[in-house]
Amino acid sequence: MEEAINSSKAPEPVGLYPHARRVGNVLYLSGVGPRERGTKKIPGVELDEAGNITGYDIETQCRSVFQNVKYILEDAGSSWDKIVDVTVFLTNMKDDFPTYNKLWAEYFAINPPCRTTLEINCLPTPIAIELKVIATID
Repeated sequence: MEEAINSSKAPEPVGLYPHARRVGNVLYLSGVGPRERGTKKIPGVELDEAGNITGYDIETQCRSVFQNVKYILEDAGSSWDKIVDVTVFLTNMKDDFPTYNKLWAEYFAINPPCRTTLEINCLPTPIAIELKVIATID
């Protein structure tokens, strides 16, 4: 069984891809950022008139990303506790990793999934974090 899944609550993809794809009992999420559905608003990001980042709050972005992941998982018929692997993309490892790591411990206090964290120089939209998630689904 293979099917594409799109959430009615998560932000619209910035390209031609689904929010997730189910293959058997595994759910693969596309990269998820902190944007809000139906707007160009990015929680925790301040932009100038040209669209350049003038400031950001990594905690606000992390909480928004986690919420968007939850939306996709729930709309797909899975849940937060079924996450098995996460790849984290941060644009500023030195400054943002401690906050991210603290929030990770809060959100995954019980049975945390595997995790890989990478620093990259930018993401497709003016955000500081994106998650790539793999979960199981019944």
